[in-house]
Amino acid sequence: MHTPPTPVPARRPRRRTVVGALTALAGLGAGAAACTVPASPDSVPTADPAPGMPIAGTRRALLMQILAHPDDDLYFMNPDTQRSLAAGTPLVCVYVTAGEHNGINAVPGSEEEPVADRPGYSSARHQGLRQAYATLLGLDKFTPWHRDVLPLRGDRRAEIDTLSHAGRRVELIFLNLPMHTRRRRNALPGLWKDRGGIGVQTVVAKDSPLRHSSPYTYDGLIDVLVGLLERYRPTVVQTLDPDPDIQHSDERTRRKDSEQPGYSDHADHTAAACFSWAAMIRWVRDTTRRGEPVPGFVATAFRGYYNRHWPKNLPPEVLRTKASHLVPYGGDPEWDCGNPSGCGDYAVGGVRPLRNRKGWVRSTHHRYPGPRPVAVAGRSGRLTAYGVLGLRAVRWHETASGSGVWQDPTDLGGGPLAPALGHTVLSDGRLLLFGLRFAAIGGRHAENRREIVLLEQRAAGGGFRAWDGLGAPEHTGDRSRRIGVPTAVTGGDGRVHLFVRNAAKGVSTRVRAVDGSWGGWHDLGGAEIQDGLSAIADGRGRVHLFAAAREGVRHWSQDRTGGPVALRSDGDALPTPGDEVTAVPLPDGRIELYYRRPASGRLVAVTVGGATAGTGSAAATAARTAPPVRAVPAMEGYGPVGAAALGGAPVLVGRDLRGRIQLTGRNGGVRRPGSLDSPVLVAAGGTIAAVGLDTAARPWVMRPVRGGPVRAAEAGR
Repeated sequence: MHTPPTPVPARRPRRRTVVGALTALAGLGAGAAACTVPASPDSVPTADPAPGMPIAGTRRALLMQILAHPDDDLYFMNPDTQRSLAAGTPLVCVYVTAGEHNGINAVPGSEEEPVADRPGYSSARHQGLRQAYATLLGLDKFTPWHRDVLPLRGDRRAEIDTLSHAGRRVELIFLNLPMHTRRRRNALPGLWKDRGGIGVQTVVAKDSPLRHSSPYTYDGLIDVLVGLLERYRPTVVQTLDPDPDIQHSDERTRRKDSEQPGYSDHADHTAAACFSWAAMIRWVRDTTRRGEPVPGFVATAFRGYYNRHWPKNLPPEVLRTKASHLVPYGGDPEWDCGNPSGCGDYAVGGVRPLRNRKGWVRSTHHRYPGPRPVAVAGRSGRLTAYGVLGLRAVRWHETASGSGVWQDPTDLGGGPLAPALGHTVLSDGRLLLFGLRFAAIGGRHAENRREIVLLEQRAAGGGFRAWDGLGAPEHTGDRSRRIGVPTAVTGGDGRVHLFVRNAAKGVSTRVRAVDGSWGGWHDLGGAEIQDGLSAIADGRGRVHLFAAAREGVRHWSQDRTGGPVALRSDGDALPTPGDEVTAVPLPDGRIELYYRRPASGRLVAVTVGGATAGTGSAAATAARTAPPVRAVPAMEGYGPVGAAALGGAPVLVGRDLRGRIQLTGRNGGVRRPGSLDSPVLVAAGGTIAAVGLDTAARPWVMRPVRGGPVRAAEAGR
């Protein structure tokens, strides 16, 4: 039998100082219309939002990714996964379905239709994964794996394949739930939505060490996932998108692209993600109920078929590497791989992923974009970082200014939260933290809802008040699931502007008055934007908001301090971004925007005015005049960047083409190995530091070295 890695011993908890009422969480079927039906207490994961719990320490990193199908990781989670693996982080991949589909492993260009063989097709896809991950480990694609049977909760079994090389390790766990049954075309979404207690039997792939199938129900699958989380105690959990965008496509396009009706993803992806998040919530609940610390992990969700509908964001150098790992997965029927059922998923190999009109491989998008964590600096320059561990908000203090060493995290509660926080600082120095909360998630047609929550500091640098719910800019639970990560900024008049991408893919806002009272939600328009909003106050205190659109950059602003925020008319004059836009205020009231163009590794800078709102002849002239676009040297890479101004020169942080974090600015540049998502820049002690999280769920800080300034050079659009 397989022996898992030795778990990190849990610290014994201190006595709870704050006790909160448990908040029941129930949920809706993936991609289905909202309806409210009582759910079984055993099927409802719960979480305690009260602060004060101990957080488990971590001594080693481990990445677990939970997928619906074989190849979801290669299409949607790379290059993030390959970057973590290359940095030495052990990897555990859990594949929920067998990927057997209709059992036909079609050979491109062949005139003969293969005989349908679902166990055989599942086996061939598993072989393709072994080939792909052997290559990722730097081995020959036909390197033998150790294949065994893994016992699971509920007397179930799964196949587990293990391969290690040069200090790196990959484990592939195949739960093998069916994609389709005689009763249901989409078995996994049906299992999530089921309220009658039906079950499914797993597929036994050919040539597997397994000999018998296992039964699964809704509760059984969550229980198995919780058991795997407890067994491995990952520091990073990667899932697919539990709440995909609303996407109304015609019936022919929807069927051809395998998208669920009304939403931009495969129904299996959504169901697998919902099961994963419900399991993470239950894992935290069960662990803390036993009196143990909150598991110290970070969660990340990835968009799926969303990639088809938006500009592509991977440059050629990164795309080639990502697509190359689908070549051994796709395999070839002529290969002698040693697996009688097939040597891969034949329709996927070679150059086919790059030629596929759907373009899934050409992008990697996070469902919850933004820096991990956010950070602020005290008067002495000592840093404080805020992030999400165990689906709960936490705080880390730097031990001393400039030390780069962090104290243990302090639990601030509020969970279960999405992984990215918004924040702003009030005029009196107090911090506001904003989170996207899973107010309800569970199966069997119960309520499913997301909301924005607020944590307000009592005094600058001090403790916090209780969490406050700000609701959502949507009136139904299903639409609330589509909202994005909260972004906030304090204007020159002291009012706080909160912005959220809404279900219509536009922007909604709430405004907090100086006395602390909140106005209602208001739709600002400007539909068809991506999440990852950038909000700033310019040198005159006017609020600006920027977002990447399908064409151009959407720009909302005030024409005067304290005035209404309105959509400008000149957003389409800006070049289209491939990813999020970062805005930096300049001393003269103008704004510098930084982003990468679609399918490009080059970072560009665009300077925009901002003296006018979206009306009048001046705005009309600006709409017809494209601002100059400048290339930023020494910042080739991919993904969004962080930017800040220091002494008139920009300081920038982002990924290079190898996935390393690069920090450049007035004091030169440095690089460090892989990190989770995007770091944040914060001014501290007369310089600017980058703060991020590593794969062990611990913060790091990086400061520039001495050298020359970075300057933007003129370049064409």
